[in-house]
Amino acid sequence: MAAWKSAGYFAISTASIKDAINHFKAGDFDLVLLGHSIPVEARERLTFLIRTTCSHVPVACISGTSGHQDSFADATFERDSTDLLTGMRKLLDVKARMRRTAAMLNGVST
Repeated sequence: MAAWKSAGYFAISTASIKDAINHFKAGDFDLVLLGHSIPVEARERLTFLIRTTCSHVPVACISGTSGHQDSFADATFERDSTDLLTGMRKLLDVKARMRRTAAMLNGVST
């Protein structure tokens, strides 16, 4: 949390999946990051719930094992904080470009 905040991110952590769902329903988020301590099945279910609520929010997962990728997430990062912050920044940039392109194609100014 301290590394993300020092990098300029506002982060909210939750103690349970129920809390996470409640925070997501009540807030406007640029990115959802699911930790490695959450079981894979729960991460997949949360991703599904997030996408049904607001599909433009990217979902990233932190892998508990090297080389593991969660196919349901927009990105999977290893726990190394440098790679994690760099990857989050790249994912946010890609999603922002995609939204701008979609808006231009639909004739909406950004």
